[in-house]
Amino acid sequence: MKVTFLGTGTSHGIPVVGCSCEICRSNKIRNKRYRSSIFIETEFSSILIDAATEFRLQAVGNNINHIDFILMTHAHADHLHGIDDLRTLTRRKKIDVYGSRNTITDMKTRFNYIFRNSQKGGGKPDMDFRILEENYYTERSFLERNNGEQEYSGKKIIPIPVKHGKLDIYGYRIGNFAYITDCSYIPDKSMKLLEGVDVITLGALRYRPHPTHFTIDQAVEAINKTGAKFGYLTHFCHDIDHDKLEKELPEHIRPAFDSMQLYIQPTAASKAGSL
Repeated sequence: MKVTFLGTGTSHGIPVVGCSCEICRSNKIRNKRYRSSIFIETEFSSILIDAATEFRLQAVGNNINHIDFILMTHAHADHLHGIDDLRTLTRRKKIDVYGSRNTITDMKTRFNYIFRNSQKGGGKPDMDFRILEENYYTERSFLERNNGEQEYSGKKIIPIPVKHGKLDIYGYRIGNFAYITDCSYIPDKSMKLLEGVDVITLGALRYRPHPTHFTIDQAVEAINKTGAKFGYLTHFCHDIDHDKLEKELPEHIRPAFDSMQLYIQPTAASKAGSL
């Protein structure tokens, strides 16, 4: 499984408009961050998690020309407003977009033009918004909608309910990899869903406390609690200098950066289908 970090910044992106702080003026490429999103390629499918505001630039920069389905963590603008730039990728095949009931309800309101019988102009994304309950799914269950009967089961895909302040949102576990962003609390039942994960990505906004996001220290503590072998932090604000943070973190936890790629091998358990 190949994971590409399309963006690793918070809702403002970095540099922040109108800001002249040291990080926003930095020439270091790893201090420049699009809004957070990842692209996952497995043996069977190509999966986008969140359609960040800069999706067009992310897709062009990382040579994305095909997406089988999209998983949404929540409906905040920085995770959602790239939806319209998926128009060109839906010309040959409809793309299904999955999320929690609240996320899909919000998306249908904010992107209602997709479903109206109106002039297309430059085109509309051809997609369906579909509700995921708290359960596990397989790649097969997503792919069959568009590709017909498949001869494989694919990896398990498990929505992971977490708290973003008072908001209930989803992270996702795909095989032995988990991606959770915009998180301030992981309930015990969700921790159980992360048991046995090898690699986890977790949002870590800044050093100082925040009411709706983990701090760096809180994210490190949560990664260690999962027992994951490797952790990657994402969704940074402009308080974070990549090189400085990299030196401060334990060896098994690294700060992610835009266009960073991970290659994750399945464990024996995941090969057997138990993940």
